[in-house]
Amino acid sequence: MAKEKQVKTNAMRILESMKIEFQHYTYECEEFIDGIQIADMLGLPHEKVYKTLVTKGNSRNYFVFVIPIAQELDLKAAARSVGEKSVEMIPVKDINTVTGYIRGGCTAIGMKKQYVTRIDSSAQNLPAMIVSGGRIGSQIELTPENLRKASKGEYADLIKY
Repeated sequence: MAKEKQVKTNAMRILESMKIEFQHYTYECEEFIDGIQIADMLGLPHEKVYKTLVTKGNSRNYFVFVIPIAQELDLKAAARSVGEKSVEMIPVKDINTVTGYIRGGCTAIGMKKQYVTRIDSSAQNLPAMIVSGGRIGSQIELTPENLRKASKGEYADLIKY
């Protein structure tokens, strides 16, 4: 019996090419489920798991925001962090076209284009964080600083309090 080959995502290949260490987690899932359910399935603390959201600004440019799974994006703060008057979430049907990823498998690393990326400043206090690995059923754990480097992102205050 042949050993099952681990499928590497674009995000994992980029991390490896940058010599960035990460831990890969997999889970069984056929379709989109939210980050809280994924964290619970994998037994991960919610405050360590982040979701990737894609928005469009009034300039018609796209922006990527990485925030804790249990939090809500503050659209005004997000817009300010990228110098826009406003940003709004893109329609789910546009995620693949814009990012190259599908809903539930979207990560800030290795999108079709390099979009301006902001990571919630709460991540800076963590020794490690977990984000999508680039497809449904895949999560990667890495340091916040390594996510920042790989996504060419910056930290900003992005969540509603």
